[in-house]
Amino acid sequence: MPRPARAEMVARPVAWTYGQTRFESVLVYDDAVATRRPGLLMVPAWFGVNANAIRKAEQIAGQRYVILLTDMYGATVRPRTTEQARNAVAPLLADRALMRGRINFALGRLRAQAANAPVDVSHLAAIGFCFGGAAVLDLARSGADVAAVVAFHGNLGTDDPALAKHIHARVLAMNGADDETTSPQFGNFTQEMRGSPAPWQFVLIGHAVHCFTEVEATAASGLCRYDPQAAGQSYALMQQWLGDAFAAAP
Repeated sequence: MPRPARAEMVARPVAWTYGQTRFESVLVYDDAVATRRPGLLMVPAWFGVNANAIRKAEQIAGQRYVILLTDMYGATVRPRTTEQARNAVAPLLADRALMRGRINFALGRLRAQAANAPVDVSHLAAIGFCFGGAAVLDLARSGADVAAVVAFHGNLGTDDPALAKHIHARVLAMNGADDETTSPQFGNFTQEMRGSPAPWQFVLIGHAVHCFTEVEATAASGLCRYDPQAAGQSYALMQQWLGDAFAAAP
């Protein structure tokens, strides 16, 4: 009797150059399953690609997805402190055209992985956390051809609310109802998304603050804190949202 395949999570470096900058990302998937599966472009929180982000990508990927954990800063920028992270995101939040260019190029690199990884390029989506939420929302605003975008406790601001009319992806944004970092953006985001022709939902999770999926945010109180109940709820909503989006895709 054949022995069952043993799950082995691959975390393989994927590098590219965009403009004059080299980027180093990580492709994550379970190679015990040969079946092609949906590809997710994942942008981590503002500390970028690091060991914690890779573990998170592995947990989300499981046997469901192939994930490209995306470097948005460049290979030489790996923040270790809050100040360094703030400095890393500042140029991209100030130049949203640059951010949209980088995230769209990364989407092309995810498609290219189908040559040597089990990516189903007919079923692509993007997910992002904190700063990464801003990046994937900007991917949607650019009119990118993805089935869905999911933002967790993301920065919701935009340089141009009129871009919402270009959105094709089904957008799900989930923020903590007590998130003092992003709550000033709630009203404008809701108004912006009313201009989108695509399905969208904006979910406020009661009592949650910023960073509610970030297991490293261990403070007992504060503006940025992991909340296992909110994290579990948001991941369940993500799975349903992605499943519905992929089912509706041609």
